[in-house]
Amino acid sequence: MHIKARTSIYPVRMNEDTVVTRTSVPEDKVNWSEVWEDYKPVEFTAPFVLTATWADPPLGTPGFDPKWNSVDGKVNRKSFNGEYSVVDGAPRNPEGRTGIQGRGVLGRWGPNHAADPIVTRWRRNKEGVVEINQSTGRKILEFVSIERKDGGGWAIPGGMVDPGETVSATLKREFMEEAMDSTTKNEEENAKNAKMLDEYFLNGEEIYKGYVDDPRNTDNAWMETVAVNFHDDTGEKVGRWQLKAGDDAKSLEWKPISGMITLYASHKDFIQKTAEKLEAHW
Repeated sequence: MHIKARTSIYPVRMNEDTVVTRTSVPEDKVNWSEVWEDYKPVEFTAPFVLTATWADPPLGTPGFDPKWNSVDGKVNRKSFNGEYSVVDGAPRNPEGRTGIQGRGVLGRWGPNHAADPIVTRWRRNKEGVVEINQSTGRKILEFVSIERKDGGGWAIPGGMVDPGETVSATLKREFMEEAMDSTTKNEEENAKNAKMLDEYFLNGEEIYKGYVDDPRNTDNAWMETVAVNFHDDTGEKVGRWQLKAGDDAKSLEWKPISGMITLYASHKDFIQKTAEKLEAHW
């Protein structure tokens, strides 16, 4: 759970000329309880984060007095993994050292909450018969996957929980934005899609809630998520909808699930848990 958060090159996303390299953190020095007096990683917060209206200001800014480990106004600063430490006024990544200080490209100090809708259906042949993997004898599952524009590869179409927003609202909003291209559709089309999603998203099943091994994580800011599975068993609901990648994605496809799949951050773990829950091929 703390591998991608220690990748050497930090995913800056600002421009191709900017490169931020993490301090290499060996396995035996990840835990904060291990003494490492020479640990002085680079401190980096992206310029666009420092000017963003949706982001926290720098620590020490007059009037900025975050309530750590609590719901701070509309901002949820609680971690799903329990209480985290605050050292010298800064929250400390509960999973250990990452080789970089500051917020990187994340908006919040401490936990940054996201929601990931895992939308699945059974893979079917041209005759509509569910396909079976010959080696495992189990049905093959597909899920809606987007290709990230930031170079992160294929991923679940999730996103950040806005201040004051419920996770269920985020799940629907993100799926509409990233898999139904709601930002370019008119009000009538979006209202129709929202109604379909309201009905379909009634019976989701939580797959995971907690820390995410994300390449954007730093010593002082990290990703956490709630991943929820919405399964279309007959293929007659979302399985028939016309899906289209939104502005945040390069492309979209129904991707077949197997143990060979490569996905962004901890998304492969979430997909594996989904396959196991539905007794599908993995």
